[in-house]
Amino acid sequence: MKNNALSFKVGEKVVYPSHGVGEITAIEEQEVAGFKLELFVITFDKDRLTIRIPLAKAKSSGLRKLSEPAIVQQALEILSTKAKAKKGMWNRRATEFQERIGTGQLTAIAEVLRDLNRGSEQQEASYSEQQLFEGTLDFMIREISAASQVTPTEARKIIEQHLAKAPHLNKASAQTEGSDDEAAA
Repeated sequence: MKNNALSFKVGEKVVYPSHGVGEITAIEEQEVAGFKLELFVITFDKDRLTIRIPLAKAKSSGLRKLSEPAIVQQALEILSTKAKAKKGMWNRRATEFQERIGTGQLTAIAEVLRDLNRGSEQQEASYSEQQLFEGTLDFMIREISAASQVTPTEARKIIEQHLAKAPHLNKASAQTEGSDDEAAA
């Protein structure tokens, strides 16, 4: 396991599930309660945050390398698929979304973003739904930006283009309304 943990290098961009994309700025040794621990020092510029993770706990904490291009493409394709129907109470769905986000896996995050996407009606979402959408979008923007070596603005455009291709659950009713308008004209 130590060899696997040491496959991370200083200067490498990594993903930590609860904070998103960060950079390993150092590998240091500290003594904690009489034990010597080797720690990854990870800095998250966006949040101006630095955390330390023991090398031995790196894998179990969810720390991972940036997604490979094939995973990035798979996540983008997920954004273009039909969202799952919204069933049940918001608090249960929110808990399920948080659990999927907590995995830190880009494809799971893409599923959450897709399921929260309301397209042009995004402002009609509840405050908590909007906050979850924005946080998930931000996480995905930062990883796609780092993994694809594009600016965050370019990553956002790519994500929004894929979200725009997704068939929305309420498009059928919008088309019906449109045909009623045409019949009335």
